[in-house]
Amino acid sequence: MFGEGSIQLARIFGIRIGVTTSWFLVLFFFIFILSGSFRDTLDSSDTVAYVTAVASALLFFGSLLAHELGHALEARRHGIQTTGIDLWFFGGVAKLERDADSAGTEFKIAVAGPIVSLLVVAACAGAGIALAGREEFWDAVTLQSGADVTPGLLLVSWLGTINAAVFAFNMLPAFPLDGGRIARAIAWKVTGDRLKATRASAALGRAFSWILIGLGLAELLFAGAAVSGLWLMVLGWFLGQAARGAVAQTAFSERLEGVTVADIMDAEPVTIPQSTSVTQALDEWFLRYRWPWFPVVDESGRFVGIAHEEAVQGAERLGEGAKPVGEVMEADDGQWRVGADATLESLLGSESLRRIGALFAVDAEGRLRGVVTIEQVRRALQSATVAGTP
Repeated sequence: MFGEGSIQLARIFGIRIGVTTSWFLVLFFFIFILSGSFRDTLDSSDTVAYVTAVASALLFFGSLLAHELGHALEARRHGIQTTGIDLWFFGGVAKLERDADSAGTEFKIAVAGPIVSLLVVAACAGAGIALAGREEFWDAVTLQSGADVTPGLLLVSWLGTINAAVFAFNMLPAFPLDGGRIARAIAWKVTGDRLKATRASAALGRAFSWILIGLGLAELLFAGAAVSGLWLMVLGWFLGQAARGAVAQTAFSERLEGVTVADIMDAEPVTIPQSTSVTQALDEWFLRYRWPWFPVVDESGRFVGIAHEEAVQGAERLGEGAKPVGEVMEADDGQWRVGADATLESLLGSESLRRIGALFAVDAEGRLRGVVTIEQVRRALQSATVAGTP
């Protein structure tokens, strides 16, 4: 769902940051709503209100990104990588490559995001009070019409208020909200069973989703608030689907538990030494095996890159047949590597695996120990699915 079809904006700490097309709709909606509210509060020109609204909306999504980075960086501390963070219709989501392996790790990752949101609230409140004092800051928080509020004060007050709302909503004990993940971690610690804990927190999540759908329907039918009513109904539906999916994902992850890359990889891959000439590589590897690429290793067997057929053929056509393959290969930058002891589950979100169809299993010294292909992963997943079918 996430990452595919999103627009990449940047990489922060090596993590892909993207936005979906739905994010632009929400951004424009925020700007439109805030422009009207800010115009009344600031009692100034449309331009000032509009610029303040744009800055506020962008900073809000920046704070959501910071929230998700809190999850991602805490996960990284525990050896769990993040394949990407996307901003979309309902805010932001960090896609972790696998679930936590203990209740304590799950708790730390889940609580990291809300802590970031609280820090944003504290920073905004401190800045607002320092700028104008408590009374003026409160006037800005409550969007008092005609109050003596500057654009800067209004911006930090609104940003603090919306992040406080995000924190409160996220802390509801309903999976997959952060509060639900914290509840799952606690239940996991108490019961010692991750699947039971997930089922319990997901049940709360489904109940909360029905409450949201009911509230949205009431707003739509009785209050005439079509936009907010539909938004609550869609949000409730999404949370319910996510809660159901979490139970299925956890059950599936447990069936994959214990399966590592070493269990499914080709432990005797065909490799090209980096000192091999382009002509020799073309004759003895590409024309013989008819594969589009080969892993390249140095004299110690360390994985150093990938030799692609197009690059080798191109060098040959240019009369560079004597050039070593190491000079025409795509050098390894770490994105194609995976530890031989890595879990099968950790491969499921790998962009590199999808891009070239394989990853290269290395030991602690970087020596190539095997190659795991996307087909091997699929067969292992099919076996796990069949094993888990009643």
